Amino acid sequence: MIVLSNIQKLYDGTSATSDAIHEHVDLWIENGKIQSLHPHAPTRPVGASVQRIDCSAFTITPGLIDCHGHVTLFGIGRDPLERMNSLEGLLYAERILYTTLVNGGVTTLRDVGGATHLLKRLVQEGFLIGPRLKIAICMLSTTGGHADFRGPDRCCGEVSRLWPPGPGRPSSIVDGPWACRKRVREIAACGADLVKICASPGVVSPGDKLEHRDFTAQEIDAICDEAAGRGLYVAGHAHSRNGIALSIEHGIKDIQHISFLDETLAEQAYVKGCTVTPTSWITQALLEAKGWSDLVQQKVQQVAESHSQAVRIAHGSGLKMLAGTDPVLPNMHGRNYMELVALMNDGIPPLTAWYGATGLAAKQIGQDEVGVLGSGYGADFLVCRGNVIEQPALFEQGALLDVVKDGVAYRGGLEGFPSRTLENSMLDALGAKE
Repeated sequence: MIVLSNIQKLYDGTSATSDAIHEHVDLWIENGKIQSLHPHAPTRPVGASVQRIDCSAFTITPGLIDCHGHVTLFGIGRDPLERMNSLEGLLYAERILYTTLVNGGVTTLRDVGGATHLLKRLVQEGFLIGPRLKIAICMLSTTGGHADFRGPDRCCGEVSRLWPPGPGRPSSIVDGPWACRKRVREIAACGADLVKICASPGVVSPGDKLEHRDFTAQEIDAICDEAAGRGLYVAGHAHSRNGIALSIEHGIKDIQHISFLDETLAEQAYVKGCTVTPTSWITQALLEAKGWSDLVQQKVQQVAESHSQAVRIAHGSGLKMLAGTDPVLPNMHGRNYMELVALMNDGIPPLTAWYGATGLAAKQIGQDEVGVLGSGYGADFLVCRGNVIEQPALFEQGALLDVVKDGVAYRGGLEGFPSRTLENSMLDALGAKE
């Protein structure tokens, strides 16, 4: 039994209210599970098997749950896409998984395009160090849509450079209701936890415009119906008003980006029980990135002008809001906490942002055993210096002391807590003895 003793401040992930904040508490952990959370009791009887670790100078939060990841992307230019699609791709994914957990503080990640069941299984079996994964495998779009990265000068037979078909991953490009049904069946057979579709065009895709359409209503109906029949929910990329409206009307559960959400659409989404994942950080980061084509630069500007207001509208309408980074630019992986910073910059209260990255996120993506620091939950948490709850930008200044997933620490910063190195993780997975 390990006791994190006299924790200075702890956010438990149960809500977006002050009731979820505790001061001077003890967190009891055994066999990778949280046994209890109590007010600090220095005289509480302990046995020889109990180890106390002084946390009186630390803030502790649940491990982050990133609801919009892409562990098979480290850039969207021709070179990074070609390298990720080559034999090098698994090595890049391994590094991304590692830094997402160890530096980004993400203990659970919903990958909404790219990651296959192979990566999920390698993490589960301990061969790779990274967050546990929920996977969509593909990001479905139509020919010429958001997932079709071929460019205007492409050969008509050329395969999209963005997540082309391969082992464990069918093509993301699909047209027509019956073909959409078949593709959902293939994705389910490949081990997906959800289905991701493009309900509208995208910002960085080379050949579409935001006001255009991607899927038709009939195609979205077919995808959502087929997914429901296989116990899967549908998350939808949607920037435009039309894309958001299609998502709400035709059964998409989680609406991502929401750049042009207005009060009317927000009310409709609330009535239908939709959640939103705004991806505020990438929206802000795209403005600072260089080298876009004129079309993409125009779309970046369009989205930047409306996104913050859309996020505030979503919050004001009472919509459940999840945190997701959408890390498609270099140097975003391992800084996933920046989504909290970006949401707060958009006017979201700190605890609302944290709740959408912890307890609420866990419930919405079907990972109920984590996200909360309470009895019976998995021991996933972050140990930090400073008040990262109010000021998540402190993560950029070295505030993250340790990341614990399933009761094991991965940074070695919490003295006396069981930790795991990359080498030991591989040895454990192979069944070797030290």
